[in-house]
Amino acid sequence: MLGRTYEGQNCSAARTLESVGERWTLLILRDVLLRGMRRFGEFQASLGLAKNVLSNRLDLLVREGMLERHPYGSHADHYEYRPTAKGADLLPVIVALTAWGDRWAAPKGPPALFKHDPCGHDVEQVIRCVGCGDVSEPAEITAVPGPGRSSGT
Repeated sequence: MLGRTYEGQNCSAARTLESVGERWTLLILRDVLLRGMRRFGEFQASLGLAKNVLSNRLDLLVREGMLERHPYGSHADHYEYRPTAKGADLLPVIVALTAWGDRWAAPKGPPALFKHDPCGHDVEQVIRCVGCGDVSEPAEITAVPGPGRSSGT
């Protein structure tokens, strides 16, 4: 989690970072959404982080409504973690972050590729204009006040 909150800012990106801005949180979601992992031991083996840190991050994801905890097996304290619609909506973010990392932080090439199961083709995250369908350059995008903007921000 970030060291401070953004109560004085009306910014969806800043508020989102309050929930998912810590690296382990996005890596857990990556494992759930792209690798089909569901159990504590799977996350621990994949990520190699301390049990208390993993437990805290899973609790956060459940509290924030991105994962649901479901009991499994005969032990009352064993759970599976399944994505909610809110958690699944972060898949494009994870794909976009991975693409950026593949371009700028993977000197030997992408360590993993995303494929569309039904047809086998590559998956990519794109930005497009809802009107004309085109956005060729980042400079063609401008942020303008939205309906949730409060006066003075």
